[in-house]
Amino acid sequence: MSETREIRIKRLRMRAWHRGMKEMDLLLGNFVDARIEGMTDAQIDHLEELMGEEDQDLYAWISGNRPGPAKYADLMAEIINVTSKNG
Repeated sequence: MSETREIRIKRLRMRAWHRGMKEMDLLLGNFVDARIEGMTDAQIDHLEELMGEEDQDLYAWISGNRPGPAKYADLMAEIINVTSKNG
């Protein structure tokens, strides 16, 4: 039995806010809270793939300390945009 969209969103919210690295909790948690309800299933798949990366790598990519994979460029730009608006 596959999980419903509602359950998937709840799971991803929990995962975004409980990463183990506080900076990533704030970045991903705020992004997920702000955007996940309006995302398509394909966009959620892509987010879930990004969230499978190591926190240290994600933080380096999003903070601009290291270039990230091109496949995540648009999603990381969205995360930066949302977090810059939320302070």
